[in-house]
Amino acid sequence: MTIHSSKHQDDVDKNARSSYFNLPALDISVAFPQATPASKFPPCASDYYQFDDLLTSEEQAVRMKVRECMEKEIAPIMAEYWEKAEFPFHVIPKLSALRVAGGTIKGYGCPGHSVTGAAIAIAEIARVDASCSTFILVHSSLAMLTIALCGSEEQKQKYLPSLAQLNTIACWALTEPAYGSDASALNTTATKVEGGWILEGQKRWIGNSTFADVLVIIARNTATNQINGYLVKKDAPGLTVTKIENKIGLRIVQNGDILFKKVFVPDEDRLPGVNSFQDTSKVLAVSRVMVAWQPIGISMGVYDMCHRYLKERKQFGAPLAAFQINQQKLVQMLGNIQAMILVGWRLCKLYEKGAMTPGHASLGKSWITARARETVALGRELLGGNGILSDFLVAKAFCDIEPIYTYEGTYDINTLVTGREVTGIASFKPVALATRSRL
Repeated sequence: MTIHSSKHQDDVDKNARSSYFNLPALDISVAFPQATPASKFPPCASDYYQFDDLLTSEEQAVRMKVRECMEKEIAPIMAEYWEKAEFPFHVIPKLSALRVAGGTIKGYGCPGHSVTGAAIAIAEIARVDASCSTFILVHSSLAMLTIALCGSEEQKQKYLPSLAQLNTIACWALTEPAYGSDASALNTTATKVEGGWILEGQKRWIGNSTFADVLVIIARNTATNQINGYLVKKDAPGLTVTKIENKIGLRIVQNGDILFKKVFVPDEDRLPGVNSFQDTSKVLAVSRVMVAWQPIGISMGVYDMCHRYLKERKQFGAPLAAFQINQQKLVQMLGNIQAMILVGWRLCKLYEKGAMTPGHASLGKSWITARARETVALGRELLGGNGILSDFLVAKAFCDIEPIYTYEGTYDINTLVTGREVTGIASFKPVALATRSRL
C-alpha cells in the first residue's frame, strides 16, 4: 500500500487500501481450529490433592453452583467485554441467583456462608473471570461488610437486603490520589453541619463506582481528626464519578475517580461503627482473605486451560503435552496451586476460629499472589503465540493478576505487616534523617 505524504500520518487514501482491509477478524475457532478457546471453558483439573474433601457439603454445593454458572454464562462473553473494557450488566441477574453477595453476613437476606464457603465462591468466579470476582468482592466483602459490621440496625435493614439481591450495587472508597499504601493518612474530609455532614475531597481507583447506587466513603472527621464512614447515594449534589481509562488489567471492572464538592450526607447515613482506621481494619481483615482466593482461582483457570491446550495442540508430530519441558512447567503450576489452596484454606480456618492475625492475612495474600504471578507466567510460556490472545484466557489472566498483586496492600506492604508482627518492629516509614552525619 502506497502511503502519500500528509500533515497527518494517519490520513491515508482509502482507495489505496486493499479490498479486505476492514474485514472483521476470523472467528477464533476458524482461525485456529487446533485448540479450544476459553469461551468453551475447560473442566477443572487442578484439584490434584483432592482439596474438595476438606469442604463441607454446603461449601461443595456453593463451589459447583458457581462453577456451572461461570462456565455457562460468563466464559462465552468475558473476552469480548474485557477487550471493550465494559461491564456486562445483563449478567447481574445470573450472578444474583448464585446467592454469593453478602458472603459471610447472616440475616438481612444475605447467604451467611462460612468464610471458607465465601472464599471458594470468589475463587470459582475468578477461575473464569477475575473482573467478575473483583466486582463481587468490592460490593460484598468491602461495602456490604462495612455496613454489616459498622452500620446501625436501621442502616442494615435499609441497605443490605437490596444489595444482597444485587438489585442495588455498592462501592467502597478508601484510596486517594495522594494516599495508597499510606491510606490511614487520607485527607478527604467530613465536616459536621446542622443535620449532617459535608464531604470534600477526592478518591481514586474505586471499583464499581461509576454505576454504584450506594458509595461507602471513608473520610476524616475535621473535628476529631479520626476516620469515619459515610453512605453516599448516587447522583448526590456535588458528587462526580468518572471512569479511569487505559487499564491493562481487570478491564471489565469499572474503576473511577470520585470528586466530592460540598456533598451533603444526612446524619442517618453516617456509619456509627467507623470511628478510627482500626475499625476499617476489621473489614480489611476479611476482605484480604477473600482477595487471597482470587489469585488461587485465576491460577486454577490458567492451569485448566493449559492442561487442555497441551493435549490438543500438536507440533513436530506430537501433542505439546508429550514434551518433557512442557510437562515440567505444567507440574510446577500444579504444585503451586496445591500449596496456594492449602495456605488459603488454613487462613480461612484461622479466621473462623478467631485466631487469624493481620500478619496471617497479609502473608497469605502476598505469598499467594506472588505464586500466582509465577504460575500465570508459566502458562503464558506454554501457550506460545496464543498466550498473548485473550481468547485463550492466559493473556487476560496475565494482565488481571497484576492489579490484584497491588490492591488490598501491595506485596511489599503486606510483607511489612507480617514483618512487624514477627519482629515487633514497624518498618513502614524510613528512619528520619539526622541533620548531620554521625561520621
